[in-house]
Amino acid sequence: MMEMAVTNAGPLMVLSKLNLLHLLRQNYTEVRFPRAVYEECITNGIRYGYEDAQVLRLFLYYNQWKADEVPEIIPAVRNENLDQGEKEAISIAYYQKSILLMDEEKGRNTARSLHIPVLGSLGILIKSYRNRLIDKDQLSLYFDTISRRRDIWISPKLCKFLLEKELYIKI
Repeated sequence: MMEMAVTNAGPLMVLSKLNLLHLLRQNYTEVRFPRAVYEECITNGIRYGYEDAQVLRLFLYYNQWKADEVPEIIPAVRNENLDQGEKEAISIAYYQKSILLMDEEKGRNTARSLHIPVLGSLGILIKSYRNRLIDKDQLSLYFDTISRRRDIWISPKLCKFLLEKELYIKI
């Protein structure tokens, strides 16, 4: 069963860099994101000349996915040491009672403390594998690519651990 998700900047940037944004559309009926995430990923990304920001902008445009306004930052995250996009994404996920897509560990822990289910970029890839949207070789390739790229800040050790756990093999 497909569900709605709320995303922070990290998964959007990772999937954009890997040209895998279509996995969001294939795994979720709708993906929402706050204005602060749009500003971080697209407005600032384009300003700094990041090609993946243009890719993401076009993907959002063609899928007619627009930034959400946040009714109110929930009190539990208002004073947390998180960036604005993280606070807004957690708040939207909380209000919408949906899964939160986020890579940043402090934000993930904050969301979990509010009983918000969380999945990161690697989790989205694993979900895609389990849903047979990608095969074992593609999953291995994407994890290897993530662990080698300097512009994706996900631990190579975490990539190796999760891939071995998912595929039940020693890599």
